[in-house]
Amino acid sequence: MASAKDEILARIRNARVPAAAPVVRGYHREGSGDVELFAERVADYRAIVHIVTNVPAALERLQGKRIVVPRDVPAEWLVDGVTWLHDPLTIDELDQADGVLTGCAVAIADTGTIVLDGGVAQGRRALTLLPDYHLCVVRADQIAASVPEALQRLEPTRPLTFISGPSATSDIELNRVEGVHGPRTLEVLVV
Repeated sequence: MASAKDEILARIRNARVPAAAPVVRGYHREGSGDVELFAERVADYRAIVHIVTNVPAALERLQGKRIVVPRDVPAEWLVDGVTWLHDPLTIDELDQADGVLTGCAVAIADTGTIVLDGGVAQGRRALTLLPDYHLCVVRADQIAASVPEALQRLEPTRPLTFISGPSATSDIELNRVEGVHGPRTLEVLVV
């Protein structure tokens, strides 16, 4: 008598498509996205978006704040008047900071999503989860039109974090609650 596990596995084996049959992947690969669409979609998620030409000038908004940055953040981003806290920091130190400044790996115009992979100017995942404020710099050349295009630019073995607006969820009464699983405020500088 076969066990339930054996029966389930037999059903799976019998339901498989023969290996000779090609798998059709008719995904919509092209998007119509650009900087303006990305900015519009990010703003739809309640993020604050600025299209800028000069990152240091745009970072003047951080005057008087204590901001965490990854070790490899570009030196020109470190404007005067801000207390820059270089990671690695303890969890308590991250929690006490006013915010974090990072770059990104890629952004997706069609969805308004920012993707971090722990690469240059992005730091570790905890940097973007603990502080209540995240300021992310997105270069125009990092914006992919569609999700498939963005995925082609990413290394799938890296730790990927997809951000679509500030952290939010709904409570049991379906009221939007922000800042539960990450920053309550997401600000994006599109360069």
